[in-house]
Amino acid sequence: MEIKEIEISSNEYPQQLKNIYDPPLKLYALGNVHILKQLSIAIVGCRKATEYGRKIAFQFANDLAKKGINIISGLAIGIDTYAHLGTLYPKAIGKTIAVLGSGLNEIYPKSNIELAKKIIESGGCIVTEYPLGIKPQKTHFPQRNRIISGLSKGVLVVEAGEKSGALITADFALEQGKEVFAVPGNILNYTSIGTNNLIKQGAKLVTTYEEILSEI
Repeated sequence: MEIKEIEISSNEYPQQLKNIYDPPLKLYALGNVHILKQLSIAIVGCRKATEYGRKIAFQFANDLAKKGINIISGLAIGIDTYAHLGTLYPKAIGKTIAVLGSGLNEIYPKSNIELAKKIIESGGCIVTEYPLGIKPQKTHFPQRNRIISGLSKGVLVVEAGEKSGALITADFALEQGKEVFAVPGNILNYTSIGTNNLIKQGAKLVTTYEEILSEI
């Protein structure tokens, strides 16, 4: 499949991403680039997700996708993976967008290469600001989070530790004037510290997808 290069000056470049601070000057994409301009919600969370978190991420993604909302995440293991998987389930109208912290030929983690293929085959899109050959680096992932929030109408954090990268995405969303939603979690679980703190700080507590729809 041909890689699409989208310059910031192009009409194909998503306007909502162009409006953020420090937008990428070029995007590299595989799959259906048209959905980059459509209504999307980002679903993010920790890699070491609990069974509860995985189920919640899948269910919210599936419910929103059934309503035609696209789902954006980062293709990481844990919450990201289940957010993408929720859109691949039957009856989902919305598609999914994976934002990478590497070049398109350096899918990370490698365990999600098959998931990346399914995303494209289902009419979704994989996108990055990094050209071919750029390997994933630790500093790339916080940077790519501004794209995840920038492409979305709002960000849902399902599970997050106290210093989770998902909280960086939430911070970017706030800076960009986007809605931030959080699912409450068990106060005894480390993976709930970040989400529960977000709620204390003013993020909208949600327990159903309808509560997200009512805001967007």
